[in-house]
Amino acid sequence: MTTHDTGIPQLLAAKEIVVVCGAGGVGKTTTAAALGTMAAVHLGGKVLVLTVDPARRLAGAMGLSGLGNEATRVPAEALAASGPEPRGELWAAMLDTKRSWDDLVRRHAPDARTRDAILSNPLYRNITGKFVHSHDYIAMERLFELHASGAYDLIVVDTPPTRHALDFLAAPQRMADFFSSRLLRWLLAPYRSRLVNAASRPFYQLADRLLGSAFLQDIAEFFILFQSMYDGFIERARAVERVLGDRRTTFVVVTTLEAAPADEARRFIAALADRRLHLGAVVLNKVLPVELLDPEATAAARELRSRPDELAGELLSDGAVAEAVLGVPSAEPADRALVARVLGELGESFLNFQVVATREAEQRAELGVGAEVVTAVPSLETDVFDLPGLLRMGRRLWSHEGPPR
Repeated sequence: MTTHDTGIPQLLAAKEIVVVCGAGGVGKTTTAAALGTMAAVHLGGKVLVLTVDPARRLAGAMGLSGLGNEATRVPAEALAASGPEPRGELWAAMLDTKRSWDDLVRRHAPDARTRDAILSNPLYRNITGKFVHSHDYIAMERLFELHASGAYDLIVVDTPPTRHALDFLAAPQRMADFFSSRLLRWLLAPYRSRLVNAASRPFYQLADRLLGSAFLQDIAEFFILFQSMYDGFIERARAVERVLGDRRTTFVVVTTLEAAPADEARRFIAALADRRLHLGAVVLNKVLPVELLDPEATAAARELRSRPDELAGELLSDGAVAEAVLGVPSAEPADRALVARVLGELGESFLNFQVVATREAEQRAELGVGAEVVTAVPSLETDVFDLPGLLRMGRRLWSHEGPPR
């Protein structure tokens, strides 16, 4: 039972971007793919699942041989073979950092000469791959581009693990801060004026000896070219931030209730609140079933624990039951003792699990503060590695009424 009127279907139907976040190993990628799959099947429209996480698990789970920057459609017949006839289309893509940066340069370069000079610069590939969280920035840029295109009714984003997801959120501002930083101005000033003052000359002379005479000049020339795109970067960074804060965008935090992932989830939820970003749902994955808190089941477990010998005798007095349990129509004393021990351990085990389930219920209430939807998914019998598995998990997310609150 939940105190919220909104469920996962209503949440996704009302949004255009769903950003799925969580610690590593909590089922974040699987949850993102399951949400996108269920939206395409039941809500209709054109749904894209975009993975920013370089784990590359998404393609296999969706039955695709590979993913790249260009979206690939999951065949409708594959979806239909795994469940109901889909009402919409399911697409998937994985961020290609280099190609996205190339596209960004082509879009923002002030002229063809600057564009070609940047793309041909020998430092370009290394710097855009490793500098100032470029992967995080370009992911935000790609998300903005896809949303602005209007090609998709819903985009579900699978982000990197939580700590990196915070970088993901901060990337637009970091990029803007870098291009206006004192460090960059200090680095570029000597080359803009073609003068090296007395204070900085020893540094450049030492760097030239260690790194090669043209190293710093190459870096400076690269960033001078890159700064020509400053206005475009700043404008787009601000636009990305507006999209993240828009009412059409929501965040879904996925976590287990183990100590470390749950602590990361709390920090991320607090970060969303600080940035005034919408927390649509908290998905609690791999939790114990709520049936462990059922009063009648609790009473039965206590009975098993408190009087196993008596219950074993009552159980085995029925010849048909004894035949089914022991393979013989009547029980020997040793058999009765064995069954009594099993019944007692069963009751004890249930009550031990109940202690953990009670603690989980308290954590659920704490983590769910501020979320429109709180839903729990128990551990599945097998790992999710294909479309039928995604749909099984999706159905649990789709129809689950949420944990006790």
